[in-house]
Amino acid sequence: MTSTAATGMASRTLYLARHGDAPGDEGGLSAQGRSQASYLGKRLRGVPLSAIHHGPQPRARETAEIVVAQRPDGPGPRPCESAGDYVPYLPERRGAASGPPDSTWEWLLQLPDRERLPGPELARDALRRFTGPVTGSEARHDLVVTHNFVIGWLVREALDAPDWRWIGLHHANAALSIIHYAPERPSSLIVYNDIRHLPEELRWTGLPPGLRV
Repeated sequence: MTSTAATGMASRTLYLARHGDAPGDEGGLSAQGRSQASYLGKRLRGVPLSAIHHGPQPRARETAEIVVAQRPDGPGPRPCESAGDYVPYLPERRGAASGPPDSTWEWLLQLPDRERLPGPELARDALRRFTGPVTGSEARHDLVVTHNFVIGWLVREALDAPDWRWIGLHHANAALSIIHYAPERPSSLIVYNDIRHLPEELRWTGLPPGLRV
């Protein structure tokens, strides 16, 4: 195993949380969403977080603020555009054997320009900011409160999946995914879409009924 001293790098553990339940895309959380965020904060109390980032949308910001309230001695929330709600990658060709089916393409093209057009640049910035080992000798633990597409994008990257394969990686509200990045080792997806911190009645929101188990 390569030591931190030998590489000049330290590990990063990335905690990805989708915002709590919200009645719409532009407003804050529902009462259910606020409860979910509170349980998420309790789940993370024992984690030595180095930073808490969140997307600029109200539902992500409010989720992060509720998490921070559960951790009064920890870092404060940091807004970040690359943790926002956007399409991280739009395949260039339709019907390619290595890409998504045409029905998915049609759906992507119906998404608002504000989500599609700036997406690729923001997605690249998210990879630079949030992934990989860190310079120095001190390990980091970073929380990013974000949205379904961005979580799919970062998990896809951790698994070396094709760029378009963020599609189909669904994440429930206030669920948690954890990725570990160690120097000179492959990234490790520790948990995905973990909802065990939520009571039964608060689980699986944000997903279509057919994907709830």
